[in-house]
Amino acid sequence: MTIQTRKVALAGLASAGVIALLAGCGQAPASNGDSTEAASDFLPCIVSDAGGFDDKSFNQSSYEGMAEAADELGVEMKEVESDTEDDYAPNISSLVDQGCNLIATIGFALAEATSAAAEENPDVKFIMLDDGSIDAENVKPIIYDTAQAAFLAGYAAADYSKTGVVGTFGGMQFPTVTIFMDGFADGVAYYNEAKGKDVKVVGWDVEGQTGSFTGGFEANDTAKQLATTLIGQDADVLLPVGGPIFLSAIEAIADSGKEVAMIGVDADLYETADSGQELFLTSILKQMKSGVYDVVLAAGNDEFDATPYVGTLDNDGVGIAPFHDFEGKVSDTLQGELDDIKAGIIDGSIEVVSPSSPVAK
Repeated sequence: MTIQTRKVALAGLASAGVIALLAGCGQAPASNGDSTEAASDFLPCIVSDAGGFDDKSFNQSSYEGMAEAADELGVEMKEVESDTEDDYAPNISSLVDQGCNLIATIGFALAEATSAAAEENPDVKFIMLDDGSIDAENVKPIIYDTAQAAFLAGYAAADYSKTGVVGTFGGMQFPTVTIFMDGFADGVAYYNEAKGKDVKVVGWDVEGQTGSFTGGFEANDTAKQLATTLIGQDADVLLPVGGPIFLSAIEAIADSGKEVAMIGVDADLYETADSGQELFLTSILKQMKSGVYDVVLAAGNDEFDATPYVGTLDNDGVGIAPFHDFEGKVSDTLQGELDDIKAGIIDGSIEVVSPSSPVAK
């Protein structure tokens, strides 16, 4: 099956699911310039998933977005960190009881608890990050078509690879994880078709939607062993998808003694990670910080609406980070090729579709 044929099939799968609900992409609202006039009783609040606010990635970026918006509005904010999934509902309930009138819940794992809280508290507004399943007037979904950016990263990984093998593994097999892996594999396949190459992807079978997962989102020995396995299969570029599990991949690379590059997710891990920066070829960006900032700012100015915000390449909601230390190691033509591919994805001449894509193409 060719890439294009398979993508048409996947598009059908996508449109048959929750995609139809999200076909209208909302833009992140702009502020009206009256931030300093925000009502004194506006209290924005945020709940992390089990990754915590110091994950150097998803939760941390969202927290920073709310903190900046609260500062600009001249209001205080409250935050509560979840240690396990059992904390989600009680943490949200606690913030409601403390008078929070806007609560951002970070990650698809909080969707059930958020939906229940939104139904029970119609006067409280919610931001649901990374899940678009809740259809309620007081819930604003912020979701991302990360397959588009991951496609660019997959192409770059294939072009950089010296072994002809690249690998990826995830935390848990959820749509917000596998969408990265789908786009990455499709980008590699696009590179192979364009260049007449045969770079292989290990750790994820995009056709069968099966692959390697740690079973959680913690940096642990399971994550390290999965990374070690992929390195043992000659992968010299790794894409760990799942918050802190990239830390375990860094350990695996160090132990291997091999030259292996990594691709980060969510944030530019070259900028945010405490160690291993020299390993990052690039990162697949989800602009959570700017998305949360814009929505909180709008809510503080009484401009909240429930239209989903969908981050794409077109609205800069997703993208890839600079090559940083790899700038002189990648091919001279790579950036220009990526610019052309990005333009093609935006204008629709290059189709990028995952079963997990939040918008129908």
